[in-house]
Amino acid sequence: MRAMGKTRRLIAPVLCGVAVAAVLAAPSAQATAGGHRDREPEWVPTATGTDARFRGLAAVGRDAAWVAGSGGTVLRTTDGGRHWRDVSPAGAAGLEFRDIEAFDRRRAVALAIGEGEASRVFRTEDGGATWTESFRNTDARAFYDCLTFFDSRHGLAMSDPVDGKFRILSTSDGGRSWRVLPDAGMPAAQPGEAGFAASGQCLVSSGGRDVWLATGGAADARVLHSADRGLTWKEAGARIPAGDPARGVFGLAFRDRTHGIAVGGDYRAGEASPDAASVTGDGGRSWRNAATPPPAYRSGVAWLPRSRSSALAVGPTGTDVTRDGGRTWRTVDTGSYDTVDCAPDGGCWAAGEKGRAARLR
Repeated sequence: MRAMGKTRRLIAPVLCGVAVAAVLAAPSAQATAGGHRDREPEWVPTATGTDARFRGLAAVGRDAAWVAGSGGTVLRTTDGGRHWRDVSPAGAAGLEFRDIEAFDRRRAVALAIGEGEASRVFRTEDGGATWTESFRNTDARAFYDCLTFFDSRHGLAMSDPVDGKFRILSTSDGGRSWRVLPDAGMPAAQPGEAGFAASGQCLVSSGGRDVWLATGGAADARVLHSADRGLTWKEAGARIPAGDPARGVFGLAFRDRTHGIAVGGDYRAGEASPDAASVTGDGGRSWRNAATPPPAYRSGVAWLPRSRSSALAVGPTGTDVTRDGGRTWRTVDTGSYDTVDCAPDGGCWAAGEKGRAARLR
């Protein structure tokens, strides 16, 4: 997000899936007949050996995950976080990675953000042993924030508005090559509107064609939806307060093409973030505020696999859980995390400042 210049833009063993879903789907942590309490979700920190800030995260499974962050740092684990291997692209120390999408333990695509040529896309097919730079932005007006993939071949990346509209980059070969899509089907951007490169979740997809784009920084925070892989878009108000360059929607998650959660607020420390979450049940055509939202700004959100109602939201001041599809939230951890992601097998991970990376148990 360019609203406040370059400094502003740079702010920004595991339980099986069935067990995790069961824990989070429980009505509450009420005492059971035997006098015990339902177990709350708990983050187990892992030692990454770095102090990089990780805003990019891709959960592959209970044992495998990728993180990407400041100083051109990319790490990968394949043993549940007991060891993290530095697989950073050569010569990338001056870049800021803010998103990474992984197809498996060996194949991943990472996005570096920034003005002009600082925005780049890298791809690996050998677990990060080697990387290929597949895109470098040459338009000084563009600033790429997030990327997403529909499958192992088709994906999109988004840039802040260029000539008054958000710019969309497309790939149909797994990130090996990219092209800018025409913007005829993109609504006009509001003055000051942009995306937040805070958690890799300002552009998310579900299924083979649906994709959503989150905005902030303008008078209204919006969510834009495309049902044709980014060719045409429809807009809707996200119901999360904006009206300031530091406010808006920071993260999205959809469990299918109709049910979604948006989180955000005001990222500045100590600033109030009322109505920091909203939900949709119609694919993003309309949004409603959470009845009991998270108590503070949240930058990342993820649905729990094999659950239709449970999700996690994370931010610098804590982690919240919902068991009713995003209508009410309750804080379960006060640690600082910027992003969260869950794999189909139930493995959930979180990452953030000072090299923080954790798995859920």
